[in-house]
Amino acid sequence: MCGRYASYLPPEFIARLFRTVNALPNGMATWNLAPSQEAMVIRRHPETGERQLDLLKWGLLPNWTKDPAKARCPINARAETVASSGMFREAFARRRCLVPAGAFYEWIKTGGPKMPYALARTDGQPMAFAGLWEGFRWPSGEVSRTFAIITTDANELMRPIHNRMPVILEPDDWPAWLGETAGDPATLLHPPAEDVLRAWPVSLRVNAPRNNDAGLLDPHLVAPK
Repeated sequence: MCGRYASYLPPEFIARLFRTVNALPNGMATWNLAPSQEAMVIRRHPETGERQLDLLKWGLLPNWTKDPAKARCPINARAETVASSGMFREAFARRRCLVPAGAFYEWIKTGGPKMPYALARTDGQPMAFAGLWEGFRWPSGEVSRTFAIITTDANELMRPIHNRMPVILEPDDWPAWLGETAGDPATLLHPPAEDVLRAWPVSLRVNAPRNNDAGLLDPHLVAPK
């Protein structure tokens, strides 16, 4: 799964990298982004077809939900079932997005506290997770926009840490994923090549979402006792 990640790059940089055209969102840098928080997401505008950078809430609220207060708002969607699942298939067909991230976290089970690891690209570039977004319209007319991150089987690097990982899309695949060019988006839902990512242990401080600073990504070489 993917349940915590770092999104610390300035909106100006993200907008240039992904070539978005709308006004920049007021996004704050975070090194410990957790579900239910807002995050930067790149979407293709359904009317203009242009790329937009917006803040969406992490946890997908389907547009057909009858009771939002009781709705399950998943943060992840499985690549194996995303095209057929009643929860995700409409968003997969029409509302795919890119979720930029500097790093993501996962935990290894130990005899004591779970040991957190950070993972990032070896080339130093931001990652672009494959995501889905939804817009839910309230009776007042207000629209809540939310997203989920698609996960797939772990590659060899990731497997000792966890059996799932986010789908990470390369720049050449962004147009097809966003629906700007023809192609089957399902073919993009696979683990990254083994040389794309690196992994390193980090401090147990990342376990608490209230801890939010750049030091969370510092290597932590002493195993917890």
